[in-house]
Amino acid sequence: MLNKEEQLLINKGEMLPLMEEFYTIQGEGYHTGKAAYFIRIGGCDVGCHWCDVKESWNANLHPPTKTDLIITNAKKYAQTVVITGGEPLMWSLDYITSKLQRLGLKTHIETSGAYPFSGSFDWICLSPKKTKLPLEAIYPIANELKIIIYNKNDFKFAEEQAAKTSANCELYLQPEWSNREKMLPLIIDYVMKNPKWKISLQTHKYLNIP
Repeated sequence: MLNKEEQLLINKGEMLPLMEEFYTIQGEGYHTGKAAYFIRIGGCDVGCHWCDVKESWNANLHPPTKTDLIITNAKKYAQTVVITGGEPLMWSLDYITSKLQRLGLKTHIETSGAYPFSGSFDWICLSPKKTKLPLEAIYPIANELKIIIYNKNDFKFAEEQAAKTSANCELYLQPEWSNREKMLPLIIDYVMKNPKWKISLQTHKYLNIP
């Protein structure tokens, strides 16, 4: 249970429920293969049944951490910082992103878009989920749309979501990891017939890195 001071600092974005932070290679989407410092914030109510970080869902399990400490750790390692979750937009990200950018670091976010947008980002990866759809305001500012393909119905969902994004948005289809052997041939065929889409793979899992 948060005390009043902690709650005030969280509301201002000066503390965040940090689950983990680590320096690694970006494994998915447009920036695959690039070194980046990941900040994973706890808390998510989107509820994807195939989520591979379900331990992130309960924010109460992840202690409020001073944002300045997170920033200090990030600047030791990286030129690019990826804020992810959980669902990071459950929290105010104005403070952390403004300070990271003043230090000359690039800021990226991976989000379902289901919460009001905050923060200043150089790259916005929108990964919509059927269980809690994005708010309309995020579609025109998304740099990248990443749709997880678990079954054949997800191709229709992908097209519905892509229709809402800008003409410059990069479009990716990514097989859900546990179902990849079944769905990847279908994704390959789909992308060859619809070349506006590209394939994203979770290359960090093949490389056995975080």
